[in-house]
Amino acid sequence: MIRRRMGAGGPEVSAIGLGCMGMSHGYGGRDDAESTRTLHRALDLGVDHLDTADMYGFGANERLLSPVVRARRDEVFLATKFGNRAGADGMYVDSSAAWAREACDASLDRLGVDRVDLYYLHRRDPATPIEETVDAMADLVRAGKVRLLGLSEVSPATLRAAHAVHPIAAVQMEYSLFTRDVEGEMLGTCRELGVALVAYSPVGRGLLTGAITGRDQLAADDWRAGVPRFAEGNIEANLRLVAEVREVAAEIGCTPAQAALAWLLAQGEDVLPIPGTKRVRWLEENVAAADVRLTDEQQARLRAAVPADAVAGERYPEVGMRTVGH
Repeated sequence: MIRRRMGAGGPEVSAIGLGCMGMSHGYGGRDDAESTRTLHRALDLGVDHLDTADMYGFGANERLLSPVVRARRDEVFLATKFGNRAGADGMYVDSSAAWAREACDASLDRLGVDRVDLYYLHRRDPATPIEETVDAMADLVRAGKVRLLGLSEVSPATLRAAHAVHPIAAVQMEYSLFTRDVEGEMLGTCRELGVALVAYSPVGRGLLTGAITGRDQLAADDWRAGVPRFAEGNIEANLRLVAEVREVAAEIGCTPAQAALAWLLAQGEDVLPIPGTKRVRWLEENVAAADVRLTDEQQARLRAAVPADAVAGERYPEVGMRTVGH
Protein backbone atom coordinates (compact mmCIF):
# COMPACT_ATOMS: atom_id res chain seq x y z
CA MET A 1 0.00 0.00 0.00
CA ILE A 2 1.36 3.42 -0.97
CA ARG A 3 1.35 6.01 1.78
CA ARG A 4 0.52 9.69 1.94
CA ARG A 5 0.94 12.38 4.55
CA MET A 6 -2.03 13.49 6.63
CA GLY A 7 -1.51 17.21 6.31
CA ALA A 8 1.70 19.22 6.42
CA GLY A 9 3.91 17.72 9.09
CA GLY A 10 1.43 14.97 9.85
CA PRO A 11 2.11 11.22 9.85
CA GLU A 12 2.04 9.05 6.76
CA VAL A 13 -1.03 6.83 6.42
CA SER A 14 -2.31 4.42 3.79
CA ALA A 15 -3.25 6.31 0.63
CA ILE A 16 -6.52 4.37 0.58
CA GLY A 17 -8.33 4.21 3.90
CA LEU A 18 -11.43 2.37 5.06
CA GLY A 19 -14.70 4.17 5.68
CA CYS A 20 -16.50 2.17 8.36
CA MET A 21 -19.95 3.78 8.41
CA GLY A 22 -21.68 1.14 6.30
CA MET A 23 -20.72 -1.59 8.73
CA SER A 24 -23.24 -0.22 11.22
CA HIS A 25 -25.33 2.44 9.55
CA GLY A 26 -27.23 3.37 6.44
CA TYR A 27 -26.51 0.58 3.95
CA GLY A 28 -28.84 -2.22 4.92
CA GLY A 29 -28.42 -5.00 7.48
CA ARG A 30 -25.38 -5.43 9.69
CA ASP A 31 -22.97 -8.35 9.65
CA ASP A 32 -20.62 -7.67 12.54
CA ALA A 33 -18.62 -10.86 12.04
CA GLU A 34 -17.87 -10.07 8.40
CA SER A 35 -17.19 -6.44 9.27
CA THR A 36 -14.67 -7.53 11.89
CA ARG A 37 -12.97 -9.80 9.36
CA THR A 38 -12.87 -6.84 6.97
CA LEU A 39 -11.22 -4.62 9.58
CA HIS A 40 -8.52 -7.19 10.30
CA ARG A 41 -7.97 -7.83 6.59
CA ALA A 42 -7.58 -4.10 5.99
CA LEU A 43 -4.82 -3.90 8.56
CA ASP A 44 -3.18 -7.02 7.15
CA LEU A 45 -3.10 -5.29 3.74
CA GLY A 46 -1.55 -2.14 5.16
CA VAL A 47 -4.75 -0.08 5.25
CA ASP A 48 -4.21 1.62 8.59
CA HIS A 49 -6.50 4.66 8.18
CA LEU A 50 -9.86 3.70 9.73
CA ASP A 51 -12.65 6.30 9.66
CA THR A 52 -15.69 6.27 11.93
CA ALA A 53 -17.97 8.74 13.75
CA ASP A 54 -20.09 8.87 16.86
CA MET A 55 -23.29 9.09 14.77
CA TYR A 56 -22.62 5.91 12.75
CA GLY A 57 -25.11 3.52 14.27
CA PHE A 58 -25.41 6.01 17.15
CA GLY A 59 -22.22 4.71 18.74
CA ALA A 60 -22.47 1.15 17.42
CA ASN A 61 -19.73 1.64 14.84
CA GLU A 62 -17.19 2.88 17.37
CA ARG A 63 -18.05 -0.08 19.60
CA LEU A 64 -17.64 -2.45 16.63
CA LEU A 65 -14.15 -1.08 15.93
CA SER A 66 -13.08 -1.16 19.57
CA PRO A 67 -11.84 -4.78 19.91
CA VAL A 68 -9.89 -4.59 16.65
CA VAL A 69 -8.37 -1.20 17.44
CA ARG A 70 -7.41 -2.18 20.99
CA ALA A 71 -5.83 -5.45 19.84
CA ARG A 72 -3.84 -3.76 17.06
CA ARG A 73 -3.56 -0.16 18.26
CA ASP A 74 -0.04 0.42 16.95
CA GLU A 75 -1.20 -0.48 13.43
CA VAL A 76 -4.15 1.90 13.32
CA PHE A 77 -4.53 5.56 12.41
CA LEU A 78 -7.94 6.14 13.98
CA ALA A 79 -10.29 8.94 12.94
CA THR A 80 -13.67 9.74 14.43
CA LYS A 81 -16.05 12.70 14.37
CA PHE A 82 -18.57 14.68 16.40
CA GLY A 83 -21.19 17.34 15.72
CA ASN A 84 -24.25 15.38 14.60
CA ARG A 85 -26.68 14.58 17.42
CA ALA A 86 -29.97 12.72 17.68
CA GLY A 87 -32.85 14.60 19.31
CA ALA A 88 -36.54 14.06 19.86
CA ASP A 89 -37.28 15.71 16.50
CA GLY A 90 -34.51 13.98 14.58
CA MET A 91 -30.87 14.78 13.86
CA TYR A 92 -29.41 18.18 14.57
CA VAL A 93 -25.97 19.77 14.56
CA ASP A 94 -24.15 20.78 17.73
CA SER A 95 -20.66 22.22 17.34
CA SER A 96 -20.52 23.87 20.76
CA ALA A 97 -17.38 23.73 22.88
CA ALA A 98 -19.22 21.82 25.61
CA TRP A 99 -20.37 19.14 23.18
CA ALA A 100 -16.90 18.83 21.66
CA ARG A 101 -15.53 17.89 25.06
CA GLU A 102 -18.41 15.61 26.03
CA ALA A 103 -18.57 13.87 22.67
CA CYS A 104 -14.83 13.21 22.65
CA ASP A 105 -14.92 11.53 26.06
CA ALA A 106 -17.87 9.40 24.96
CA SER A 107 -16.07 8.32 21.76
CA LEU A 108 -12.92 7.42 23.67
CA ASP A 109 -15.00 5.30 26.02
CA ARG A 110 -16.79 3.46 23.19
CA LEU A 111 -13.55 2.92 21.29
CA GLY A 112 -11.70 1.78 24.40
CA VAL A 113 -8.67 3.99 23.72
CA ASP A 114 -7.15 6.98 25.46
CA ARG A 115 -6.50 8.97 22.27
CA VAL A 116 -7.78 9.24 18.71
CA ASP A 117 -5.39 10.16 15.92
CA LEU A 118 -7.73 12.51 14.03
CA TYR A 119 -10.82 14.19 15.48
CA TYR A 120 -13.20 15.86 13.05
CA LEU A 121 -15.99 18.33 13.42
CA HIS A 122 -18.50 16.32 11.36
CA ARG A 123 -20.91 19.18 10.66
CA ARG A 124 -20.90 22.79 11.76
CA ASP A 125 -23.71 24.83 13.28
CA PRO A 126 -23.18 28.26 11.68
CA ALA A 127 -24.61 29.90 14.82
CA THR A 128 -21.53 28.74 16.74
CA PRO A 129 -18.32 30.59 15.83
CA ILE A 130 -15.84 28.13 14.37
CA GLU A 131 -13.16 29.70 16.56
CA GLU A 132 -15.08 28.60 19.67
CA THR A 133 -15.36 25.03 18.41
CA VAL A 134 -11.75 24.69 17.31
CA ASP A 135 -10.45 26.23 20.52
CA ALA A 136 -12.27 23.49 22.45
CA MET A 137 -10.92 20.86 20.07
CA ALA A 138 -7.42 22.27 20.58
CA ASP A 139 -7.91 21.78 24.32
CA LEU A 140 -8.44 18.09 23.57
CA VAL A 141 -5.08 18.02 21.78
CA ARG A 142 -3.40 19.69 24.73
CA ALA A 143 -5.05 17.18 27.07
CA GLY A 144 -3.59 14.30 25.05
CA LYS A 145 -6.99 12.95 23.98
CA VAL A 146 -6.60 13.89 20.32
CA ARG A 147 -3.55 13.94 18.05
CA LEU A 148 -4.75 15.93 15.01
CA LEU A 149 -7.79 18.04 14.17
CA GLY A 150 -10.04 17.89 11.13
CA LEU A 151 -13.19 19.45 9.69
CA SER A 152 -15.84 18.00 7.40
CA GLU A 153 -18.05 19.65 4.78
CA VAL A 154 -17.05 23.23 5.61
CA SER A 155 -16.47 26.27 3.43
CA PRO A 156 -13.01 27.58 2.49
CA ALA A 157 -13.61 30.62 4.74
CA THR A 158 -14.39 28.37 7.71
CA LEU A 159 -11.26 26.33 7.06
CA ARG A 160 -9.15 29.48 7.06
CA ALA A 161 -10.70 30.75 10.29
CA ALA A 162 -10.28 27.38 11.98
CA HIS A 163 -6.68 26.98 10.83
CA ALA A 164 -5.84 30.36 12.37
CA VAL A 165 -6.87 28.99 15.79
CA HIS A 166 -5.14 25.61 15.54
CA PRO A 167 -3.56 23.73 12.62
CA ILE A 168 -6.10 21.64 10.73
CA ALA A 169 -4.61 18.41 9.38
CA ALA A 170 -7.46 17.27 7.16
CA VAL A 171 -10.76 18.28 5.63
CA GLN A 172 -13.15 15.47 4.81
CA MET A 173 -15.35 16.18 1.79
CA GLU A 174 -17.38 14.12 -0.64
CA TYR A 175 -15.19 13.80 -3.72
CA SER A 176 -15.50 11.42 -6.66
CA LEU A 177 -16.03 11.41 -10.39
CA PHE A 178 -19.67 12.05 -9.48
CA THR A 179 -19.01 14.88 -7.00
CA ARG A 180 -16.30 17.39 -7.91
CA ASP A 181 -17.52 20.46 -6.01
CA VAL A 182 -14.27 20.61 -4.01
CA GLU A 183 -12.21 21.27 -7.12
CA GLY A 184 -11.32 24.94 -7.25
CA GLU A 185 -11.41 27.10 -4.14
CA MET A 186 -11.79 24.32 -1.55
CA LEU A 187 -8.95 22.18 -2.83
CA GLY A 188 -6.87 25.27 -3.49
CA THR A 189 -7.33 26.47 0.09
CA CYS A 190 -6.36 23.05 1.43
CA ARG A 191 -3.19 23.11 -0.63
CA GLU A 192 -2.32 26.65 0.40
CA LEU A 193 -2.65 25.72 4.09
CA GLY A 194 -1.11 22.24 3.84
CA VAL A 195 -4.35 20.41 4.67
CA ALA A 196 -5.06 16.89 3.40
CA LEU A 197 -8.30 16.28 1.51
CA VAL A 198 -9.91 13.06 2.74
CA ALA A 199 -12.39 11.98 0.08
CA TYR A 200 -15.46 10.17 1.35
CA SER A 201 -17.97 8.35 -0.88
CA PRO A 202 -15.22 8.08 -3.53
CA VAL A 203 -17.20 5.56 -5.57
CA GLY A 204 -20.42 7.56 -5.51
CA ARG A 205 -22.09 5.62 -2.69
CA GLY A 206 -21.71 2.46 -4.72
CA LEU A 207 -22.92 3.75 -8.09
CA LEU A 208 -19.41 3.89 -9.56
CA THR A 209 -18.75 0.24 -8.70
CA GLY A 210 -21.07 -0.83 -11.49
CA ALA A 211 -22.70 -3.32 -9.12
CA ILE A 212 -25.91 -1.30 -8.79
CA THR A 213 -28.22 -1.56 -11.78
CA GLY A 214 -31.44 -0.14 -10.33
CA ARG A 215 -33.37 0.99 -7.29
CA ASP A 216 -34.74 -2.50 -6.78
CA GLN A 217 -31.34 -3.57 -5.44
CA LEU A 218 -31.61 -1.24 -2.44
CA ALA A 219 -32.88 -2.83 0.76
CA ALA A 220 -35.82 -1.27 2.56
CA ASP A 221 -33.50 0.04 5.28
CA ASP A 222 -30.88 1.38 2.84
CA TRP A 223 -30.83 5.17 3.26
CA ARG A 224 -29.78 5.62 -0.37
CA ALA A 225 -33.39 4.96 -1.34
CA GLY A 226 -34.07 8.50 -0.12
CA VAL A 227 -31.04 10.10 -1.79
CA PRO A 228 -31.95 12.15 -4.89
CA ARG A 229 -29.25 10.57 -7.07
CA PHE A 230 -30.93 7.19 -6.54
CA ALA A 231 -34.46 8.47 -7.20
CA GLU A 232 -36.46 7.21 -10.17
CA GLY A 233 -35.42 9.10 -13.27
CA ASN A 234 -32.14 10.24 -11.75
CA ILE A 235 -30.67 6.80 -11.18
CA GLU A 236 -31.24 5.80 -14.78
CA ALA A 237 -29.40 8.91 -16.00
CA ASN A 238 -26.55 8.31 -13.56
CA LEU A 239 -26.20 4.66 -14.54
CA ARG A 240 -25.69 5.77 -18.13
CA LEU A 241 -22.67 7.70 -16.89
CA VAL A 242 -21.46 4.62 -15.01
CA ALA A 243 -21.64 2.67 -18.27
CA GLU A 244 -19.18 5.16 -19.74
CA VAL A 245 -16.83 4.69 -16.78
CA ARG A 246 -17.15 0.91 -17.12
CA GLU A 247 -16.09 1.15 -20.77
CA VAL A 248 -12.97 3.16 -19.95
CA ALA A 249 -12.13 0.87 -17.01
CA ALA A 250 -12.35 -2.20 -19.24
CA GLU A 251 -9.83 -0.67 -21.61
CA ILE A 252 -7.53 0.16 -18.69
CA GLY A 253 -7.88 -3.39 -17.40
CA CYS A 254 -9.49 -2.74 -14.02
CA THR A 255 -12.94 -2.57 -12.43
CA PRO A 256 -15.01 0.63 -12.49
CA ALA A 257 -14.44 1.09 -8.74
CA GLN A 258 -10.70 0.75 -9.20
CA ALA A 259 -10.73 3.25 -12.04
CA ALA A 260 -12.69 5.74 -9.90
CA LEU A 261 -10.28 5.33 -6.97
CA ALA A 262 -7.18 5.49 -9.17
CA TRP A 263 -8.53 8.69 -10.72
CA LEU A 264 -8.89 10.23 -7.26
CA LEU A 265 -5.39 9.17 -6.24
CA ALA A 266 -4.08 10.82 -9.40
CA GLN A 267 -5.57 14.19 -8.42
CA GLY A 268 -2.74 14.88 -5.97
CA GLU A 269 -0.59 13.44 -3.22
CA ASP A 270 -2.80 15.25 -0.70
CA VAL A 271 -5.99 13.41 -1.73
CA LEU A 272 -6.78 10.35 0.41
CA PRO A 273 -9.93 8.39 -0.50
CA ILE A 274 -11.73 6.30 2.14
CA PRO A 275 -14.03 3.89 0.29
CA GLY A 276 -16.43 2.17 2.63
CA THR A 277 -17.31 -1.51 2.73
CA LYS A 278 -18.23 -4.27 5.15
CA ARG A 279 -17.08 -7.09 2.86
CA VAL A 280 -13.56 -8.48 2.47
CA ARG A 281 -14.01 -9.02 -1.27
CA TRP A 282 -14.81 -5.36 -1.93
CA LEU A 283 -12.04 -4.21 0.40
CA GLU A 284 -9.50 -6.23 -1.56
CA GLU A 285 -10.80 -4.82 -4.84
CA ASN A 286 -10.54 -1.27 -3.51
CA VAL A 287 -7.03 -1.77 -2.15
CA ALA A 288 -5.84 -3.05 -5.52
CA ALA A 289 -6.71 0.35 -7.00
CA ALA A 290 -3.49 1.66 -5.45
CA ASP A 291 -1.59 -0.37 -8.06
CA VAL A 292 -3.49 1.11 -11.01
CA ARG A 293 -1.49 3.84 -12.73
CA LEU A 294 -3.49 6.05 -15.05
CA THR A 295 -2.00 7.97 -17.93
CA ASP A 296 -2.96 11.61 -18.37
CA GLU A 297 -5.14 10.56 -21.29
CA GLN A 298 -6.95 7.93 -19.19
CA GLN A 299 -7.56 10.45 -16.43
CA ALA A 300 -9.02 12.87 -18.94
CA ARG A 301 -11.26 10.17 -20.43
CA LEU A 302 -12.65 9.24 -17.03
CA ARG A 303 -13.35 12.88 -16.24
CA ALA A 304 -15.04 13.32 -19.61
CA ALA A 305 -17.13 10.18 -19.03
CA VAL A 306 -18.87 11.95 -16.14
CA PRO A 307 -19.40 15.64 -16.97
CA ALA A 308 -19.97 17.42 -13.65
CA ASP A 309 -23.23 18.94 -14.83
CA ALA A 310 -24.54 15.61 -16.11
CA VAL A 311 -24.97 13.95 -12.70
CA ALA A 312 -28.68 13.92 -11.86
CA GLY A 313 -29.88 14.81 -8.36
CA GLU A 314 -28.36 16.32 -5.24
CA ARG A 315 -25.98 14.24 -3.17
CA TYR A 316 -28.18 14.47 -0.04
CA PRO A 317 -31.87 15.00 0.60
CA GLU A 318 -32.83 18.62 1.27
CA VAL A 319 -32.37 18.38 5.05
CA GLY A 320 -28.86 17.00 4.58
CA MET A 321 -27.87 19.65 2.07
CA ARG A 322 -28.76 22.32 4.63
CA THR A 323 -25.96 21.06 6.94
CA VAL A 324 -23.06 21.31 4.47
CA GLY A 325 -20.93 24.18 3.26
CA HIS A 326 -20.93 26.29 6.45
